[in-house]
Amino acid sequence: MQPGISTITLGVDDLQAAVAFYRDGLGLPTKGIIASHVPHGEVAFFQLQPGLKLALWPRASLAKDAGLPVGPASATEVLISHNVAARDDVEAVLDRARQAGATVLKEPGPAFWGGHTAYFQDPDGHLWEIVWNPKWQG
Repeated sequence: MQPGISTITLGVDDLQAAVAFYRDGLGLPTKGIIASHVPHGEVAFFQLQPGLKLALWPRASLAKDAGLPVGPASATEVLISHNVAARDDVEAVLDRARQAGATVLKEPGPAFWGGHTAYFQDPDGHLWEIVWNPKWQG
């Protein structure tokens, strides 16, 4: 089996608000909400980079499809890291997230391992790290 991840799906409570945050606030490209005519099919996709998409799907729909009960959200279950090319980009991305309505958890600052990081939560509480690593080339 060739390992590969093509989509990261986040369960959200309000799909329209989540799309607005990622599209209008963070500037991620999307065609908007699709499959609204299909029960539990309403979803939005955002192209992140070649071969990788972010999907937003109502939390209840995701739970139904997986055959699980809707559980409480927990910000510490998953961390999405946005790696940037320059140290100053950490603050620029955080400012954009803040203006979009993100909750800033940690202002930009040095990381114990030598990089520079900041943390925020999207409106559904998903945890994001903005990170500049001077030793990472990709």
